[in-house]
Amino acid sequence: MDSAKKYLAECIGTMVLVLFGCGSAAIAGHVLGTLGIAMAFGLSIVAMAYVIGNISGCHINPAVSLGMLIDKRISPKDFVGYVVFQVIGAVIGIAILAFIINSADLGGFAATGLGQNGFGEASAVGLSMIGAFAVEIILTFVFVLAILGVTGNEKMSVVAGIVIGLVLVFVHIMGIPLTGTSVNPARSLAPALLMGGLALQQVWVFIIAPLIGGALAALVYRFFKSEKRTDKA
Repeated sequence: MDSAKKYLAECIGTMVLVLFGCGSAAIAGHVLGTLGIAMAFGLSIVAMAYVIGNISGCHINPAVSLGMLIDKRISPKDFVGYVVFQVIGAVIGIAILAFIINSADLGGFAATGLGQNGFGEASAVGLSMIGAFAVEIILTFVFVLAILGVTGNEKMSVVAGIVIGLVLVFVHIMGIPLTGTSVNPARSLAPALLMGGLALQQVWVFIIAPLIGGALAALVYRFFKSEKRTDKA
């Protein structure tokens, strides 16, 4: 039953992140600009962290869950469950967003987009595929490393949600003009599935690169922890 609660929490949290983050980009991106969209993603994390943080840890991102698995904070079974329900939540969030857009006088979600990620012609600055791959690894590395650090210190637990949300804003500010900012395979897969075409062709970058970034962050964090134990000894 505890596992079911955790998986449901991850599903709801990811749904909220995708609905409000991608929704802000698709519906009001031209008004909000980069900073406004970045804040929407970050505030979604803050809100969910204080709702489901004590239930599931509020990963709502397969790259974060992978980092937690490598740092031995969750089991392989929970990792699989988390990722499955994160993807389900992301798809539900995007489906709701598509319904809202199609119910408004916006020309349909094919015209507005769904906050999908992209490179080349799908990038605001024409970033290459290799550049996009590198950017997503770096941004996810920074994001997941910050999460591991702040959640690994009990003294920071009260402000952890705010710190994580602000770091997500931070990486989005740089990443939005480049790739639209993924740092989250579930967040990228869901809009690509509905948009199809170029978004679906390119989504592999936004699945693989964030997972690499999350894994690298966990390995570096474990190295830092081992060095700290050595110093104390």
